Amino acid sequence: MTHTRTIDIHQHLWPVELIDELRRRSAPPRLDGWTLHLPGELPYEIDPADHDPDRRRALDAGRTVLGPSSPLGIEDLPPDQARPLLDAWHKGAANLRSGFDAWAAVNRHEPDLPLLKSRLEDGFVGLQIPATWLASPRDLDRVGELFELVQDAGRPVFVHPGPVPETVADEPPWWAPVVHYPAQMHAAWWSWHAAGRDQFPRLRLCFAAGAGLGPAHHERFQARAGRSFTVDPNTFVETSSYSRQGVDALARALGVDPIVVGSDRPYGEPHDTDLGDAVRIAFTQTNPHRLLTGERP
Repeated sequence: MTHTRTIDIHQHLWPVELIDELRRRSAPPRLDGWTLHLPGELPYEIDPADHDPDRRRALDAGRTVLGPSSPLGIEDLPPDQARPLLDAWHKGAANLRSGFDAWAAVNRHEPDLPLLKSRLEDGFVGLQIPATWLASPRDLDRVGELFELVQDAGRPVFVHPGPVPETVADEPPWWAPVVHYPAQMHAAWWSWHAAGRDQFPRLRLCFAAGAGLGPAHHERFQARAGRSFTVDPNTFVETSSYSRQGVDALARALGVDPIVVGSDRPYGEPHDTDLGDAVRIAFTQTNPHRLLTGERP
């Protein structure tokens, strides 16, 4: 079977159901009109056009997979606060299914496993978790039941940057995406390689933002661990916020097969590789199709 449709596995678009639920809240994370309030951060003005489904469809001709905005911290809220927001995300994402696919999400404290299983059977492509859930190798035990369920369903897990500590007043606004998020992804990447694959041999995982360029540190791993780094064909990274230099570093460390395109719209644009048509097809079609389905086109 030939797969010819391009796939972007990482975008964000807030359904109206989620927007309404965020506006009902009196404490962060919450929306006041289009002003986003998060713990310890300055108010942030959201552009309504960024969450207009018709506008987004006009930007993307291929298949688009939407994910919840994990830095909001919804998945980490107490269960009674998380539930209405998670329900709103899944209901809204399902209502957008004519033009978009979506990742499912769960509450960290009380993950509803039967409900997740039902959502995966109902069309959600896999499970998204915050990278903060894999901050160290021992965290694999805490997500064990989740990962087993997703593995048994034949679906992938997408690891996305999570919430950050309350910002210091003099941190510039780019500090979290440039410092906190890559550090989270880097830790999650090495946690998975230290303890994950042996426990979940069939699970497909993808790390956002090039796993914080964690794969580029394979030489340091070899020097300190005393053994070579082995490329895992079922562990993927996506390219959001990286272009020529970052993607080149990932390809040198991993080869072409584990790399997929994720744009992080509306916060980024898809990477248009200059490595030739074969690599472009691999990043945008062949590899993401294998990530999502486990099948080689």
